[in-house]
Amino acid sequence: MAQVLEFKLPDLGEGLTEAEIVRWLVEVGDVVAVDQPVVEVETAKAMVEVPCPYGGVVTARFGEEGTELPVGAPLLTVAVGATEPSASSGSSASPAGPRGASAEGGTGADGSAAGPGSGAGAGSGSGSGNVLVGYGTGAPAARRRRIRPERTVVAATASTSVPATVSTSVPAAAAPVAGPVSPSAVAGGVNGRQGPVAVVSPLVRRLAREHGIELRQVTGSGPDGLILRADVDAAIRMAGAAETGSRAVAEPAAPLVPERTAVGAGEPAAERIPLRGVRGAVADKLARSRTEIPDATCWVDADATELMTVRAAMNAATGPSAGPKVSVLALLARICTAALARFPELNSTVDTEAREIVRLPGVHLGFAAQTERGLVVPVVRDAHTRNAESIGAEIARLTELARTGKLSPAQLTGGTFTLNNYGVFGVDGSTPIINHPEAAMLGVGRIVPKPWVHQGELAVRQVVQLSLTFDHRVCDGGTAGGFLRYVADCVEQPAVLLRTL
Repeated sequence: MAQVLEFKLPDLGEGLTEAEIVRWLVEVGDVVAVDQPVVEVETAKAMVEVPCPYGGVVTARFGEEGTELPVGAPLLTVAVGATEPSASSGSSASPAGPRGASAEGGTGADGSAAGPGSGAGAGSGSGSGNVLVGYGTGAPAARRRRIRPERTVVAATASTSVPATVSTSVPAAAAPVAGPVSPSAVAGGVNGRQGPVAVVSPLVRRLAREHGIELRQVTGSGPDGLILRADVDAAIRMAGAAETGSRAVAEPAAPLVPERTAVGAGEPAAERIPLRGVRGAVADKLARSRTEIPDATCWVDADATELMTVRAAMNAATGPSAGPKVSVLALLARICTAALARFPELNSTVDTEAREIVRLPGVHLGFAAQTERGLVVPVVRDAHTRNAESIGAEIARLTELARTGKLSPAQLTGGTFTLNNYGVFGVDGSTPIINHPEAAMLGVGRIVPKPWVHQGELAVRQVVQLSLTFDHRVCDGGTAGGFLRYVADCVEQPAVLLRTL
């Protein structure tokens, strides 16, 4: 007999607490194998394909595409050991409780039996050893677990007829399919008491608590009556309108879905775009950087003619010793690692609680990359051990992953210094914001022909503007100026770099 197991959104690592469903890779009734990707989600860091630790038939999916789910929320249920897409509701069930389900089983969102959130198939070997960071699927316990009635999760109040669901563990013999709960059962709850409301997000509970909203009076718009933040936001607006009468009610700062707010008769509506996913993560990091880091910026114009000449000669080389083409960004990255070796103060971070500057032993070089999903900063690990060719190859690899949205969270974190080439946007200068918790960022403008005094005469040279934003806590202007001057010297006279090779 098939055992129906529930697979929950696993811990995706890097402190991520939620993810948005981008695309389902399976349908209800599909047969999946162990560790087969079943859904593509977007976190604040990257796009991730989530593999299922069970092999069997998909019996239910939780959440539509575009829905944001917290870690630990149900993703789907799988009938392990099933040969047909749908489980039968034979006579093996014994009615128990107001829902008509057996005393040792529960029902999923679509009436299918729900299983444990992190177990594997009982004795079937259908569970994988590990799925993602912080999430594993070990063998299940052999003993049967009995559902306690008070753990029933109701998904609606007495005033609605939305079916409620039970999210519980399933014993070795799966429970049969149960029908929707009646309104009376929802109103009465279990043993005459109303059960807990269908809220899985701590943020939603906190928002309701701060505004005095009774969640049992809120009708959820999520799957199976799940109360979302948008529902609480609507309840806050309604409560505010009742209290203030004709006064305008302030809209929440960040609703979960875009909406248009009427400004006045005949006036166009303002579009509200939620800060979430990559854009939300960038916004949080930049705001924190400007709040915590006392930054300062210095800049200098440099004659990059010799650097461009050397690059052209490197890429024109032929023969066995000629490697792949070297980009300008790769050369600038190599110059940065040489400069950080001379000025290690800028390869550090600040421990605000201990009031200590932490100088880091290795350079993990981040570089800003603009993608369709927004600005991301992939990290070249151990850049201080690489030459220009190796750095260039890694930049090209990570850039391609960024464009396709396949960067992992680990590839987007852990940087110690960032290189930002905003010259690709056709601008000369900028004052970049430091990528918290790093201590500095080097910005590079476009390289363009400009009049320049060269060897005492006016000439047309390839000129670039370099700007350095640094944390004034880790060093003073002398150190920052020395770093930037060394970078400019290497750009103007690439032979200077040979001393460190």
